[in-house]
Amino acid sequence: MKIVLVGYMGSGKSTIGKILANKLGLDFWDLDEYIETSEGSAISKLFKEKGEIYFRKKENEYLERLLKDEHNFVLSTGGGAPCYGNNMEVIQKGTKNVFYLKVSIGELVKRLSTQKSERPLIKNIPDSDLPEFIGKHLFERGFFYEKAWHSILCDGKEAEEIAKEIRSFLV
Repeated sequence: MKIVLVGYMGSGKSTIGKILANKLGLDFWDLDEYIETSEGSAISKLFKEKGEIYFRKKENEYLERLLKDEHNFVLSTGGGAPCYGNNMEVIQKGTKNVFYLKVSIGELVKRLSTQKSERPLIKNIPDSDLPEFIGKHLFERGFFYEKAWHSILCDGKEAEEIAKEIRSFLV
């Protein structure tokens, strides 16, 4: 069984993925961490030294490798991963257990405003501009996220509750 979680940064992919993996007795993989380990370099350094195109090619390569693997796991993708190249098709082909963790702009702003220093994409964005920035990104990325086999509305729910809801859809 392979389970893939997609969604915007701050949607809870890693938190929920770890809970889900623990409950199901599966390994948990974070795609960004997997890339960093495999490449022996931080993603920010890869972007800086080799460029985004290199990173996106590697992201696709490692995504395909993981989904072809015989092992069962829960995978948390980076927020942008489903939106580049044929990544969403690779994910859909790899498993029927693909979940979009759907969080409203207001909730994402609330979550991300306290995490800005850890999130390079929004680090230098003033809090007053965060809703517009997130809204624009969600508009651009929503098309890809909505291709997931399942959408889970996450506002007002605890991570444990969301993990339980995901388990009810597993095939």
